[in-house]
Amino acid sequence: MASEGLAKIVETLKNRPPAGDLAEQRARMETMAAPTPDDVMMTPADANGVPGEWVAAPNAGTGVVLYLHGGGYVLGSPRTHRELASRISRASGARLLVIDYRLAPEHPFPAAVDDAVTAYRWLLAQGLDPANIAIAGDSAGGGLTLATLVRLRDEGVPLPACGVTLSAWTDLEGTGESMTTRADADPMVGKDGLGQMSSSYAAGNLRHPHAAPLYAEMAGLPPLLMQVGDAEVLLDDTTRVVERVRSTGGQVEIEVYPEMIHVFQMFAHFLPEGQQAIERIGAFVKAHTAEPARR
Repeated sequence: MASEGLAKIVETLKNRPPAGDLAEQRARMETMAAPTPDDVMMTPADANGVPGEWVAAPNAGTGVVLYLHGGGYVLGSPRTHRELASRISRASGARLLVIDYRLAPEHPFPAAVDDAVTAYRWLLAQGLDPANIAIAGDSAGGGLTLATLVRLRDEGVPLPACGVTLSAWTDLEGTGESMTTRADADPMVGKDGLGQMSSSYAAGNLRHPHAAPLYAEMAGLPPLLMQVGDAEVLLDDTTRVVERVRSTGGQVEIEVYPEMIHVFQMFAHFLPEGQQAIERIGAFVKAHTAEPARR
């Protein structure tokens, strides 16, 4: 059985007021963000023109996670994900560079991918070893993580040590069976809302492999950890990618959390399963990044 915290989250989400226009949705996401621990340092960053911020827990060493926030490519910012980033930094012992990539509809595809690739290339230009870097993201940021890895591979850029996705959105057309079978269980996202976001972001490109990585060639990617909730409509967006990666002989670990909803890790401040998943992310990043002292 899932914790009581999950039932409270689901009830709250189902009873939330209807979404307003995009500006109101963006503002509401900002105000809903959980507070960041006092011992975590946040420093503004400029990754060759891509704004963002460094998030570093006290135990953060030389490892770096390029973090790509969720929000359907139309919402979200480093501010909305500071608390989650803080927990991942603490669990992984790495600094997180959370970028403020350009959002749709003002900046449609491929703006987000361009910004993520630019930020990664900037990290390399700072002298960071790719073996000491991970790329991670949630929801749209999870799909963006895969798209970024695919494009870096295609461009011949040295790849990071690993990638991590949380409830990745990989199919912009919503063709997975879980889109229907989990529709009543996941109050976080639904097919209609996702359809509006995908149209805003990538109309005319819904199957482009850099927009919908479900359709990308998956050979040659670094080791992946993909987490997803069993109750979420995007369950199949993860399971189908896992099958594609494995069909190429790639290395991927999948963790399906019973009863969990979309990006349940965001609720780790009172949802034990969320913190457990974050600890697994931390262990995965530690296992695959190469601290100089361990080489």
